[in-house]
Amino acid sequence: MKVLIATKNQGKIEGAKKALEYYFKSVEIEGIPVESQVPDQPLNKEIYIGAKNRVRNLKKYAKENNIKADLFLGIESGINDLFGRWMITNIAVIEDNEKFESYGTSPSFPVPDNLVKKVLDSNLSEAMDTVLGEDKERHNHKGGIQLLTHDIITRIDLTKDAFIMALTKYINGEKWR
Repeated sequence: MKVLIATKNQGKIEGAKKALEYYFKSVEIEGIPVESQVPDQPLNKEIYIGAKNRVRNLKKYAKENNIKADLFLGIESGINDLFGRWMITNIAVIEDNEKFESYGTSPSFPVPDNLVKKVLDSNLSEAMDTVLGEDKERHNHKGGIQLLTHDIITRIDLTKDAFIMALTKYINGEKWR
């Protein structure tokens, strides 16, 4: 199975690949960065919109460059206040060649009240740098969640979980559709 994902971030690529390999044999995944067309720090519905835009832009890129794939993946991380509390959530979107779409979310984690304004004014990464210090490895692979959970959960895990949730429509076939 050939899969394109709208990122070059190795942690996100690895998380998506792990999710897909639970259900499909021989997964080949290629990362291609495309724009989300939402702010650097997506807020509420912008998280889903950003992931969806990444899939749309990825499909457009693939068509323009004659790249064939079975599935197209996008993931976006952002801040939301869905329950009246500020949390960081990842939303994954998967679309196939017939434009059948599914989406899922990762577990969310709370943003401390004293950091919400910093996150909203800049982004989570900059807020994390303020609290944890700048760390290139965190930005590229592990994610701040690994530091916040004391090495229990990584960006790879959050990405994998979001894509597993998004795969529920695909792995359950017509009974879910």
